[in-house]
Amino acid sequence: MANERVPRWKRRAYNIASLRAESKRVLPRPVFDFVDGGAGDEHSLRRNVSAFDDVALYPRPIGGAEERDLSTTLFGRRLSMPLIVPPTGLAGLLWPDGEATSARAATKAGSIYCLSHGSVCSLEELAKTGVEPRWFQTYIYRDRGLTREMAERAAAAGYEALVVTVDTQLLGNRERDIRNGFIIPPRMSSREVANMATKLGWLWRMRGAIPRITFGNYRRPGDAEDLTALAERMVTLPDPSIQWRDIADLRAVWKGPLLLKGILHPADAVEAVANGVDGMFVSNHGGRQLDGAAGALDALPAVAEAVAGRAAVLIDGGIRRGTHIVKALALGADCCAIGRPQFWGLSVAGEAGVAHVFDIFRRELDLTMGLCGLPDIASIGPDVLARDGTTVERARLAAASEAVAAAAVAVAESGTAANNGGGDETEPVPETGGPAGPEPTRYGDWERKGRAIDF
Repeated sequence: MANERVPRWKRRAYNIASLRAESKRVLPRPVFDFVDGGAGDEHSLRRNVSAFDDVALYPRPIGGAEERDLSTTLFGRRLSMPLIVPPTGLAGLLWPDGEATSARAATKAGSIYCLSHGSVCSLEELAKTGVEPRWFQTYIYRDRGLTREMAERAAAAGYEALVVTVDTQLLGNRERDIRNGFIIPPRMSSREVANMATKLGWLWRMRGAIPRITFGNYRRPGDAEDLTALAERMVTLPDPSIQWRDIADLRAVWKGPLLLKGILHPADAVEAVANGVDGMFVSNHGGRQLDGAAGALDALPAVAEAVAGRAAVLIDGGIRRGTHIVKALALGADCCAIGRPQFWGLSVAGEAGVAHVFDIFRRELDLTMGLCGLPDIASIGPDVLARDGTTVERARLAAASEAVAAAAVAVAESGTAANNGGGDETEPVPETGGPAGPEPTRYGDWERKGRAIDF
């Protein structure tokens, strides 16, 4: 209804950045930092977002559409917009039944939810909720039997795609967690609880959920292993010596779409396609693994060119605005993924919070497309991007210099012709204050085979 009262949290969370601020307000610091933090000095974490600032839109408003079509298709599924929820572990730490809560919101938004291997609920428990489409994320384990088991369980439970994360074979140096002494499940002294007067909402709603937090996909019936021991064992399960033949072996077992998560180098993209992979997430794991790794957007163009349409390319890292979606698609992505924004929404208002995240992105994406003159997702291409202002200005000055030089040559040739008895008509000298000359170089002509990309 028009006069329905809008919740205060929603009024304050008018964009993704303000939603993050709300999440920080409601979550205990160790829990918020677990979600929000990165590895080392967090250079890669920040670069995931700041890379979008280095890419300028080049709108062509004439010829747009009164209503834009934001929908797209991914592995035969029609999505309301090119945005999905990637695997994000321990969602149940932020909201009771967090995985199912986010999955319901994603389904209602016309998106896809990918369950993490490190979820609180098991993959079978999520399947029982009936939400779909569902993807499942796993690893290549030291025990190849466990790798096969996870794939077979996902297939039996009706998961449509399998996502293999390849960049967490060793756990990154996540210093916020070290500083906070973060453990699973969170253990807080009475003094710490007393100091969290502003976090009472989280404490109250999680009072019954915290004792039940576990890693559902690794818990065996009748297993007496406590959660701390289980978490320590999980870290040792992925195989640091993973080889491409392991991907090929999994491809032979899994019959649905197979994706790799953690691809940054174009040579790996080529190998992935050669080994039967159907798609890949261009990702540095949200800056949580190798600090100093390239930002996801920095790596995207070369990966997309290497794939050359032979597999789906998704980007996971730094998506905070509707403009970011347009820029990512223009640089070669087929779809975008939102990990932290989904978590921030979940922590603030559960299903309504995640729904609000999708609403924010939908509104901003539609506005960006409208202002750029883009009628649908298929119309987003390299020509909607221009190089940064400094490069444009250099192109303008170069064009002006060339015009002056050409004018000087014309005048000189005209004078020679006159001295030789030629006509007395001369070409006018071009003005240097007019148009900038040729268009600045646009994205789309990137260097091939993994060479540096000039942004």
